[in-house]
Amino acid sequence: MTKKTAAGPTQRQLRVAEEIRHVLSGVFARAEFRDPELAAAHITVTEVRIAPDLKRATAFISRLGRSDVEALLPSLQRATPYLRGQVAKALRLRVAPDIVFQPDHALDYAMKIEELMHRPEIARDLGKG
Repeated sequence: MTKKTAAGPTQRQLRVAEEIRHVLSGVFARAEFRDPELAAAHITVTEVRIAPDLKRATAFISRLGRSDVEALLPSLQRATPYLRGQVAKALRLRVAPDIVFQPDHALDYAMKIEELMHRPEIARDLGKG
């Protein structure tokens, strides 16, 4: 018996995750929320990862040019049933997945690296200065 190695997501997981990202992005773009904090927030869904059984989705979110996305997590938690309903209406799945929101810090990290790369001592070490 061979040992099974951990593989990446299946094509179905990737497709469903991208469809969920698209639906959530549309809902956030329309800003149809009762919560004024969410209605005024410009939220970007950068990525969605879904469990192999398609019952739990993690949506990574950010706010362009702002680093206060964590402050929106309680409001997003309250809006999750509405968002889950929107996903259920848009997709043909047996069960609408539970949605969990996580802040996406990848852009902040990339900007920090870019800033570091332009520091004089780093540029000198890289032979650019």
